[in-house]
Amino acid sequence: MADRDYLDWPFLEPRHRALALELDAWAADHLNPAHGKDVDAACRALVKELGSGGWLRHAIGGAGQAIDTRAICLIRETLARHAGLADFAFAMQGLGSGAISLFGSPAQQEAWLPRVASGEAIAAFALSEPQAGSDVAAMQCAARREGDEYVLEGEKTWISNGGIADFYVVFARTGIGGGEGGRGSKGISAFIVEAGTRGFEIAERIDVIAPHPLARLRFSNCRVPASKRIGEEGQGFKVAMATLDVFRTSVAAASLGFARRALDEALGRACERAMFGKTLADFQLTQAKLAQMATGIDAAALLTYRAAWMRDQGKKVTKEAAMAKLTATETAQQVIDAAVQLFGGQGVVSGETVETLYREIRALRIYEGASEVQLLIIARELLASGGH
Repeated sequence: MADRDYLDWPFLEPRHRALALELDAWAADHLNPAHGKDVDAACRALVKELGSGGWLRHAIGGAGQAIDTRAICLIRETLARHAGLADFAFAMQGLGSGAISLFGSPAQQEAWLPRVASGEAIAAFALSEPQAGSDVAAMQCAARREGDEYVLEGEKTWISNGGIADFYVVFARTGIGGGEGGRGSKGISAFIVEAGTRGFEIAERIDVIAPHPLARLRFSNCRVPASKRIGEEGQGFKVAMATLDVFRTSVAAASLGFARRALDEALGRACERAMFGKTLADFQLTQAKLAQMATGIDAAALLTYRAAWMRDQGKKVTKEAAMAKLTATETAQQVIDAAVQLFGGQGVVSGETVETLYREIRALRIYEGASEVQLLIIARELLASGGH
């Protein structure tokens, strides 16, 4: 059983502890890590089940309801420990609708947030492009104003829920020509684009090592009503960064869930595996490795729930969220790799829990800001605080 001592840390309130325990029991009854070959169907089913269970409402704010970052983190950690695809389904509902929760008009919030929370509508966040991943300011997808419409042209890629989403929050460049309005981060706006909109297509489905719905999107003379713009024109970079600030910390939490499950599996293996007349756990090398794994997880958890608590107190967490994501994802990769090593040959058998975790953790060190980008963010914040 996973260590739950962290639930007593002062970063969390009694309602958070109750939430984590309730979800853990629900997940044990409802989630099956083996989702089969049809990942699209599995994700659709998971979204509906998470919605009917009432869990998706925690990822959705808006209409005066604040997003509880600590609740999101606890939910992602718990779901990741049980089934990685369930964590993905939950997280993408929050990330995909986050811009509407934070900056959407009352009409936009009323139209989409209840449907996202119930699992009726699947959301997607379309920011990355073939030449603009970590460097958002290099975005080329454009939206030009024509009367009461915007016309979108360009591509997005690595879009989670691509191909199954009912709507996409798409970021495009609305500035034209030189100056602040047309270049860099200040000429970007955000739009709600519904699946099936004329001029919008799924150009390619992308297969990755931990299967989940992923696609490249193409916009060609795609007309979107101006009423579908989120926030003011040119505010898109702010919308994107604010959304990522909420959910970046939760990436760290999902990493913790993967790492805790790996440690549980490693402990079980060490105690059961016979070797040279002893068990694997009797060897000091094994004990040292287990100690390093547990210590790394606790250190990452402290950073994660500090960042979540700070955001819930209304504090800026750009640096703290980056520290949490960097540490938790890198630590989880090390913990899971150590678990695979403790399992020996069995650890690389397809479908073995630690083998699945090994594939699932890898992308978290890249998406929502790669580890190298988190280092740059942390350094930038430190230098800014020092007056540089």
